[in-house]
Amino acid sequence: MRTLLCLTLLLPLFGASFAFGATAPAPGLSAAAVDNAVARLVALHGEAHAARARLGAAQVAARWWPEDGDEAAYLAFCEAQFLTDEADLTAAAERLSRVLEEMTGRLHEIRREQLTPLDLDTGPVRPWDELFVQVDLDTHLLADLFASKVAFFALLNYPVRSLAEMLAEGPEWSRETWARARLMEQFATRIPQPVLQRASEAMTAADQYIAGYNIRMDRLVTADGQRPFPEGLRLISHWGLRDELGSRYADPEGLARQRLIAAVMERIVRQEIPAAVIDNPDLLWDPVANRVQPLAGGAAVASAPEPDRRYEQILSVFRAVAAADPFAPDTPSWIRRQFERNRQIPEAEFERLLVSVLAAPEVKLVGAEAARRLGRPLEPFDIWYSGFKPRGRYGEAELDQLTRARYPTVAAVQADLPRLLRDLGFTPERAEWIAARVVVDPSRGAGHAMGAVRRGDQAHLRTRVAAGGMDYKGYNIAVHEFGHNVEQVFSLDGIDYWPLSGVPNNAFTEAFAFTFQHRDLELLGLGSEDAANRHARALADLWATYEIAGVSLVDMRMWRWLYAHPEATAAELRQATVTIAQEVWNEYFAPVFGVRDSVLLGIYSHMVGYPLYLPDYALGHLIAFQIAEHLHGRDFGAEFERMARQGRLTPDAWMRGAVGSPPSAEPLLAVVREALADLGGES
Repeated sequence: MRTLLCLTLLLPLFGASFAFGATAPAPGLSAAAVDNAVARLVALHGEAHAARARLGAAQVAARWWPEDGDEAAYLAFCEAQFLTDEADLTAAAERLSRVLEEMTGRLHEIRREQLTPLDLDTGPVRPWDELFVQVDLDTHLLADLFASKVAFFALLNYPVRSLAEMLAEGPEWSRETWARARLMEQFATRIPQPVLQRASEAMTAADQYIAGYNIRMDRLVTADGQRPFPEGLRLISHWGLRDELGSRYADPEGLARQRLIAAVMERIVRQEIPAAVIDNPDLLWDPVANRVQPLAGGAAVASAPEPDRRYEQILSVFRAVAAADPFAPDTPSWIRRQFERNRQIPEAEFERLLVSVLAAPEVKLVGAEAARRLGRPLEPFDIWYSGFKPRGRYGEAELDQLTRARYPTVAAVQADLPRLLRDLGFTPERAEWIAARVVVDPSRGAGHAMGAVRRGDQAHLRTRVAAGGMDYKGYNIAVHEFGHNVEQVFSLDGIDYWPLSGVPNNAFTEAFAFTFQHRDLELLGLGSEDAANRHARALADLWATYEIAGVSLVDMRMWRWLYAHPEATAAELRQATVTIAQEVWNEYFAPVFGVRDSVLLGIYSHMVGYPLYLPDYALGHLIAFQIAEHLHGRDFGAEFERMARQGRLTPDAWMRGAVGSPPSAEPLLAVVREALADLGGES
């Protein structure tokens, strides 16, 4: 499930966030200057253009800094660059779109190359590789567009649309009007380059911290000295730990291993993990007793805990992105920008959607069913219970054998892409067209998808293939990431207007990825969709959505705490995060699990370097189910393409166009009720 989390994809997200609602750090021009500009433009072009002239002149004036020139320079610019002919307005918008596509696309490709040694398993990371990463040309682009007055040209001639306008008027807009609205978002603000650079550096540092946070599972020991995990098993936190835990439900000896993993997670959240054991093959660690001893044997050795580095990274990212707050008076916090601008769903409304899942009575019933299948009371780590999924019937070793045989190398994954697409329901011609636009790379981490920005470039599927072949966990992640890639191809190469490329927000690309991931066993020849599988998927989806909704709420409340305590220390943030995780657990999970004060909801690595990204997963689960239900019984390939090619509309408009209804938990809950009713009949 680690998707779109490479820094290369977060930076455009970051830039889009600041593309709304910020003002210049210096006062704009006066109202009198705007009046003078409007009077001149009306005198030149007639009263029919007065409304456009006033809007454009005001948009420019609000962002005009002293270094752009005096009032006379502003007036001269408006006179020279104001367009009135519709053909000129269309031609200029098309040219602006094309040039920006080339600029942003090429910069994205440069950034991808800079990050290659860090992202891809191509050999050791050299010191100079880390230096190159610090050069981020993208952070200069917006400043250059203003300095050259390209941005002012756009602001003078085209309106910056508010979210309220999009929601109220958008359903009646043409595709061209939508494209212009999205095009203008990036010119709505001016952010000083040092602010952007600081954010880039903070996110890069946090990403590197997480990329190196591996646990040597083969060095974990129990109280009686047993080492239950196989030699060589090394897992990244949290993704690898969580997936390993989930895979052990089919293992007769899995419970003890799951409890050991849960203890590791709790130590990480509380920052009680000994610093010396992180990615260290030379030490044995008992995470329950928190005891460290040499691999060669001997008495336990003293080892200090990691010194709140996890929370230092969070603070660094928080302070970096919050530095832009003064430039966004209408959305003066990262929280508001993420929800109101990036997601285009208000925070309060989004939280109500989360709570509609967390507090749903169906959750307690599904929890009881999980406990019945387990034959024991639920434990906190059972938030990752995988027994509802069809793959719960298969052991980890069996699945690993299948995937390793099929995918011994990255090249084998590349070669199989057309087959995967055909089996999903795409025509042979479309399968080849898509596969030609996706490149498979060997990932250092768990894997991620990196889309293109410029039409003509290729999307990249980063996946982890070990020397003995791809294990099932890697395969499952790769199928998910491939779903991202296919959406990325359709919503870019298949789009009619480049400014509309993409989807409304990250949750939507997650939703598309989940529709692929849900069919991973089918693609291995281990089952197909029927009524029983549909019900099983609904139970699994509700349980997964319940878990990630809780994690998302912890993330949201942590960010609220950060804004309430901007001068907090890392130790204070750690304690606050632990408390918040416990509070959310006690409110929404303790009634289902019968256990209080768990901190496991605070384990997600996204919280460290990907600020407020997690809520997209919760929304993605709900949207994915709605989309999957729509696709059920229809032409998967054709409908997938139709939906993806809608482009970047508002979430409500996109969903109504895709499936005929807005985002909601009710479609999922309805199928869960069907599934529970069937289970009741079976018992």
